[in-house]
Amino acid sequence: MRVMRLERPAPISERPLALRNLEQESPGPGELALRVTACAVCRTDLQLCAGDLPAHRLPITPGHQVVAIVEAVGENVTGWAIGDRAGVAWLGGADGVCAYCASERENLCPNATFTGWDRDGGFAERIHARADFALRLPASFSDIEAAPLLCGGVIGYRSLKRSGIQPGGRLGLYGFGASARLTIQVARYWGCEIYVRTRSEADQREALGLGAVDAASYDAATPVPLDAAVTFAPVGSVVIDALRSLAPGGTVAINAIHLDQMPAFNYDLLWGERNLSSVANFTRADAREFLDLAARIPIKTATRAFALEEANEALAAHAAGDVQGAAVLIP
Repeated sequence: MRVMRLERPAPISERPLALRNLEQESPGPGELALRVTACAVCRTDLQLCAGDLPAHRLPITPGHQVVAIVEAVGENVTGWAIGDRAGVAWLGGADGVCAYCASERENLCPNATFTGWDRDGGFAERIHARADFALRLPASFSDIEAAPLLCGGVIGYRSLKRSGIQPGGRLGLYGFGASARLTIQVARYWGCEIYVRTRSEADQREALGLGAVDAASYDAATPVPLDAAVTFAPVGSVVIDALRSLAPGGTVAINAIHLDQMPAFNYDLLWGERNLSSVANFTRADAREFLDLAARIPIKTATRAFALEEANEALAAHAAGDVQGAAVLIP
């Protein structure tokens, strides 16, 4: 099978992914063997390939927003059959026995494994996945439409939950990439009053078109205090920008697996019981809730298709901000 393999992180301009042909093995116990039909590119893939996010193992096949068809079922698998459509997301497994798993916080499991970081991911023609972590996908979404929901959509949904925003509340979205474009649709469905901050004027216009009441650059204070905010940019200074517009008692949820740094800031920005909350991965329950909600809204995804062997071009387009919505690889 053909895969786009990361053997050594390198600047995206140096094309870090290499096309390789690998043997496809039979699925192990509890696993599904899947034929990939679409895999969306995430900022985390970009950070891993460039070396900003340290690799857990090399070589590795990135990609964790995978839509696929079941081709074979391993021993002890129930509930899945050959021909079923499945989603494979960032959380690839957890031990199921630790205190975090026992308290419905499997996203914090110390033995969790992640697709495209610990397990080979979806920049490939085929993939293996734990059957108990594969996701059912709403039939209303095509393969290419469904792919961006599996990380950008789910992590945005968990970020909203972590922010504590209530229906009808005032919400700030700082950064307006693929995840924010999905998150704003959930917030609008909840009747929130949304303020977007992004340096791109084109993104500001798009945010207004998607229902934001105000859109401006990062350093522009919102005209009213925010009940909650979610930051999408992997830049610590943006978190401080969000804090400046936050009402007392509000929360800034940081939706970034890798943040460059947190600059020093005046304690007055936290005074008044304001909160900072990281967003660490997501649970299967988050994914199932979000996918059900996405079908009911229904959420619209924007995508740009690339062939599998064009994965380096897709990464470069993502890095340059040349993709509206999500780049999706089609094997």
